[in-house]
Amino acid sequence: MARTLKLGEIAEQLDAQIAVADATALEHTDAKVLASVPITGLATLGNARAGQLSHLSSAAYRSLLPQTGASAVILREQDLQQCPGVALVVEQPYLAFAKASALFAVPLEIEPGIHPTAVVHPSASVAATARIGAHVVIGADSEIGAGAIVHANVSISDRVRIAADVVIMSNVSVYANVSIGPRSVVHSGSVLGSSGFGYTPDQNGRLHPIEQLGGLVIGADVRIGAGTTIDRGAIEDTVIEDGVKMDDQVHIGHNCRIGAHSIICGCAGMAGSTVIGKHCVIAGGVGIGGKHPITLCDGVTISVMATISQSIDKPGVYSSGVVASEHSHWLRNALRFNKLSDLFKRVRALEERERDNE
Repeated sequence: MARTLKLGEIAEQLDAQIAVADATALEHTDAKVLASVPITGLATLGNARAGQLSHLSSAAYRSLLPQTGASAVILREQDLQQCPGVALVVEQPYLAFAKASALFAVPLEIEPGIHPTAVVHPSASVAATARIGAHVVIGADSEIGAGAIVHANVSISDRVRIAADVVIMSNVSVYANVSIGPRSVVHSGSVLGSSGFGYTPDQNGRLHPIEQLGGLVIGADVRIGAGTTIDRGAIEDTVIEDGVKMDDQVHIGHNCRIGAHSIICGCAGMAGSTVIGKHCVIAGGVGIGGKHPITLCDGVTISVMATISQSIDKPGVYSSGVVASEHSHWLRNALRFNKLSDLFKRVRALEERERDNE
């Protein structure tokens, strides 16, 4: 059910100042009237209607502000004069808009307690305030914390620790020896703690598995997107630190460590033993892996579809790959690329010859 909040309530939650472009007009406007303006939802500047709250977080959308139909707009003080109506003035509009979005979020309902169709092992512990949906399976010696919500068809194996207020959406598989920290969210179709991809050949080339004996430790306030897979460690644990946010269809190999508050976008993947520092951004489609384990220091951003095969020890933005071009042009360049080594040798030989003649 949609929520309706008063503008004053939103301003208080965002620590925002209610303002209008004409300060004199504000003096003659009852502050209580402005604070009582009903807000029924959020919208973009261009599509907002009366009763909706919008935001101006980028100069690219400033031209839309004077014509917006929003009842109120979150913005910086420098943009107030262009606002046709009421504004919520803050220092960081996008952050304030993110917080405002949480005020209107309507969580999926699930009945309190344990659904009659759920199967809970006698040795498992489920907090009285947890909510367990239909056809959930909880294995031996597992613990479900206070306020945790486990939606339908989730499979939780043995010795799993799910902390307070964790939300696990439907059809998630949690293997044995996985720990999930408080307030983390796991979206549908994710597989947590499956075996890492480790094999070694014998003298006949037959592949023998390396048993994956470690676990998976997920910190607090982590978001794991739909269809994401995270392998458990071979000997030591795979670790996802606090505040990490993952998009859909991400793959994390065994023994990886993802630093706190890093972001991993959709379809990115990394080989086992990769270490990502804190506050890193791994864009969509990035592949990380090489001859030796890769380590990224804190504060590294990898741009979309890049391939990382060597460690990075300096913060910054890194890119790789070839920008798309017309096919025949790309083909000619690709053929020339294969001749770069020969060309380099010829240039070096010419340089050496010139030095000999000096």
